[in-house]
Amino acid sequence: MGGIVAMEIVRLAPDRVERLCLLDTNHLAETEERQSQREPQIKAIRDGRLDAVMRDEMKPNYLFDGPRKATILDICMDMARALGPEVFERQSRALQSRRNQTETLQAYLGKTLILCGRHDILCPVSRHEEMASMMPNASLAIIEEAGHMPTLEQPRETNRHLSDWLND
Repeated sequence: MGGIVAMEIVRLAPDRVERLCLLDTNHLAETEERQSQREPQIKAIRDGRLDAVMRDEMKPNYLFDGPRKATILDICMDMARALGPEVFERQSRALQSRRNQTETLQAYLGKTLILCGRHDILCPVSRHEEMASMMPNASLAIIEEAGHMPTLEQPRETNRHLSDWLND
């Protein structure tokens, strides 16, 4: 959700954001279909089925099928449990009502890194290419052998791109 929050900050105060980095995110508002798909998940979470929702519906879309996948999925489950059902519901509600940030990105002139995993199902490469193409000072980095969480899947390569972006 960091990219969604970052885009909202840029929308509200673009003059206060010197540079922007968007990792595995989506600038579009959710479709009505996706909004409605969240309701059964929220109900299941309220009914005490956080593990089941994460295991059956969320985790399959997160990661590249690499050698560390099981370990990283365990980390994701631990994070979900630590945050708990209330945070899951608040995040789901925020995602349901988020804005389309196309105009925000088109207007932003700061140096921008758009980074994603090659195998991100939730926020595919094509979405990142679209964001990069609409921004005048954006560069696109695609991390091979990574899905939605390149910071966990390929941390060295992700950090290299972040370091280059910060130091340029």
